Amino acid sequence: MALDTSGFVPKGNLNTDETALGRSGRRSTLIKVLGRLSGFRFPILMSLLMAVLSVVFTLLVPIYIGRVIDCISTGSGPEPIRDNLMRAAVSAVIVGVSTYIMNLINNRVTYLTVRDIRNEAIRTIDTLPLKYIDSHSQGDIVSRVIADADQFADGLLMGFTQAFTGIMTIIGTLVFMLRMNVAITLVVVCVTPLSLFIARFISSRTYRMFRDQSIERGAQTSVIDEMIGNAKVVKAFNKEQDVLARFDEINDRLEKASLKAIFYSSLTNPCTRFVNAVCYALVALTGSYFAVLALGGDSSRLTSGITVGTLTVFLSYANQYTKPFNEISSVISELQGAIACAARVFEIIEETPETPDTDGRTLEDISGRVDIDDVDFSYVPDRELITDLSLHVEPGQRVAIVGPTGCGKTTIINLLMRFYDVDSGAICVDGEDIRGVTRGSLRSSYGMVLQDTWLAGGTIADNIRFGCPQATMDEVTEAAKATGAHSFIRRLPLRYDTVIGEGGTELSQGQKQLLCVTRVMLHIPPMLILDEATSSIDTRTEMRIQKSFRDMMTGRTSFIVAHRLSTVREADVILVMRDGAIIEQGDHDTLLARGGFYSELYNSQF
Repeated sequence: MALDTSGFVPKGNLNTDETALGRSGRRSTLIKVLGRLSGFRFPILMSLLMAVLSVVFTLLVPIYIGRVIDCISTGSGPEPIRDNLMRAAVSAVIVGVSTYIMNLINNRVTYLTVRDIRNEAIRTIDTLPLKYIDSHSQGDIVSRVIADADQFADGLLMGFTQAFTGIMTIIGTLVFMLRMNVAITLVVVCVTPLSLFIARFISSRTYRMFRDQSIERGAQTSVIDEMIGNAKVVKAFNKEQDVLARFDEINDRLEKASLKAIFYSSLTNPCTRFVNAVCYALVALTGSYFAVLALGGDSSRLTSGITVGTLTVFLSYANQYTKPFNEISSVISELQGAIACAARVFEIIEETPETPDTDGRTLEDISGRVDIDDVDFSYVPDRELITDLSLHVEPGQRVAIVGPTGCGKTTIINLLMRFYDVDSGAICVDGEDIRGVTRGSLRSSYGMVLQDTWLAGGTIADNIRFGCPQATMDEVTEAAKATGAHSFIRRLPLRYDTVIGEGGTELSQGQKQLLCVTRVMLHIPPMLILDEATSSIDTRTEMRIQKSFRDMMTGRTSFIVAHRLSTVREADVILVMRDGAIIEQGDHDTLLARGGFYSELYNSQF
């Protein structure tokens, strides 16, 4: 009995996430990201090499241009000018090529990393117990794997591209400037702490804001997923305005969270640009003063080597030195969002999977004897559902489970299939505790038809073969004829090759259920579970399918969950449940003669 929690986003998540992902959480997430980058050491080293080449030749271009200016001012002739212009042009080409290669490598490393993380997340989801899927918003899970992973990729790519070149530019510019003039270099360096302070102040506040933005985006995706998936129900009950109001509320929260995050992160650029302008002005004033002194004949160490061309180079370097601080500040803001998104993806990856059963025994040649001994189970610890449930089913028996909604009928099916493990007691098949056997061998021993139909995008034949891919076309057709599905399939444009969309939206509910019944009919295992298997089928078709079921159940242990008691009259044993316990047990005639709860249920229908 799956808990219907689609669209539910626990409000407590916000505080929990902020606590869990403070400074230590951020550091932990960053370590995990770096761990996943460890497999790309050589490409990252190559990218660093390209960054070094790009920065070195970028810094050489102003030197050559400065020499050209000095040659013009001193009248040195055309040859030195031509040579320096040629060197500047070659340097620019090398910068372009190295930058292109660096970006190519960074893109590849980034998207391969995100691909691996997505694959890991999907593999983890595939191994998570149904309890996790039932108790978490599907839209939020989708948002983490798709939107959060994309945002993480964008931040990681910007971090690679700009952080590499930015750090190299800062180091290279300092080296070049120190060789030219120490005094002017000190002026530039003294302004640097102001940029670092601004960047740190802003980034320390944006992480939590980007985290809140990701959470609200997940809640919004959840509402959209729920609304689109249940559009008919929304329209049938005139709930459009209520859904819109709910969406608007979440959308407003997302807007506020996004505005806060973007506002604070966008402060970085203008603040650091202001610092850059101050640095540029100080270099211009100091360099001009020294250049004037040098032109006046001052030969002190402060004015050594300062010419008009050298001053031009310094002004260019002042821009190049301060620009990376601006870019790195933006990168830090992007990385805050990227790490916040990565943390949400890693939360899924690190969820505890189902208990592995690699050491379990494999069920083979089972007869179908099922024993349920003193089983207790509840979905929520503080809310009892099934208590002290015991049942013995002989091979080949047909067991019907009836009772009011919420009494635990479908829960028994979930326990038999081991979608959930019992809290206490044991369920045994042929004397083997199902917790000691592999889930694959247990579930392949059951054929299951649920009330909720599920069809994949593909052909009619592919959907029927879902549990038996090796079946021939003749076997598929015979199974469809046995259930009555053949009659509507042959009227389709391409018959069994007709392609249907995800969920089979082109088919009626009854037709979809017929295909699900046919799927089980194609490959009949030793035990059957029919959970309201004919609830969406008309009476005439139901009578035909019931005959098919009788043939199919002959010699096979069968569990039939039904609300319509007309479908269970021929069962060998009828279990009457109420409040998670079996209150009556026997065949149809015996229970009617007893005049108990089953008799009341039956007479209320007839």
